[in-house]
Amino acid sequence: MKTTILIHCPDQSGIISNVTGFIHKNGGNIIYIDQHVDKEAGVFFMRLESDFEKNIPIVQSLKQRFEKELALPYQMEWSLHLGSTKPRMALYVSKYNHCLYDLLSRFHSGELSVEIPFILSNHADLAYIADQFNIPFHHIPYSKENKLAAEEKHMSLLEDYKIDFIVLARYMQIITPKIIARFPNKIINIHHSFLPAFAGAKPYHAAFRRGVKIIGATSHYVTEELDAGPIIEQDVTRVTHAHSIKDFISKGRDLEKIVLSRAVKLHIDRKTMVYNNKTVIFS
Repeated sequence: MKTTILIHCPDQSGIISNVTGFIHKNGGNIIYIDQHVDKEAGVFFMRLESDFEKNIPIVQSLKQRFEKELALPYQMEWSLHLGSTKPRMALYVSKYNHCLYDLLSRFHSGELSVEIPFILSNHADLAYIADQFNIPFHHIPYSKENKLAAEEKHMSLLEDYKIDFIVLARYMQIITPKIIARFPNKIINIHHSFLPAFAGAKPYHAAFRRGVKIIGATSHYVTEELDAGPIIEQDVTRVTHAHSIKDFISKGRDLEKIVLSRAVKLHIDRKTMVYNNKTVIFS
């Protein structure tokens, strides 16, 4: 049985040796370990993958002993994840299809080890894509008048389908505080700009007017402060005076697909940790 343990706690001596000793004592074989110390904040981060023998006690018992022997003494924030459990990902979209197609293609090829119980949209335009991949599609229109009713429908779907995290694959609506509170650091967005520069409705137009030489895309976790959540992944591509706004948009959409898929994969693989609105990304 493969497990992944994520830890962050105040930095102090003995953490690594005690954690690895605990794994060995309980029949585990460590197959990956990485750690980082934020010296300015005095915080220790660790990601550890292990294989356990079949005759180990049930996972809940392992969690209880880890909590008592290590988590409490070292003041750890930690989580344990089973490799056999696929996270359940909800996809939110509006009218742009490039990120949706890319993620579904990667899912279909086996690159993304997730379950996708449904696709949700505030428009009906992309229902045909859900049909192509045989995934349920839920159309929930959104406006000022039906905001609360729409939110309740979202919450019901997310609870009924036991969703673990949400991906906004160019979903052009602001996620409500209630949903954000229910999924802290579990809602992934793709922003069509290299944040924090050129934030807003038309970043490529603003970049074009400034004569920039690179454009970018940013994937981040969603917080109540718009486009200010912890950044997971970013990338850029070069442009010149010879490129038009149309070229900027085309290049940008290619970046959006790549950056979002990388961020989703990092999240699925339990390689992201959030602390103080920043991320530690393990290799």
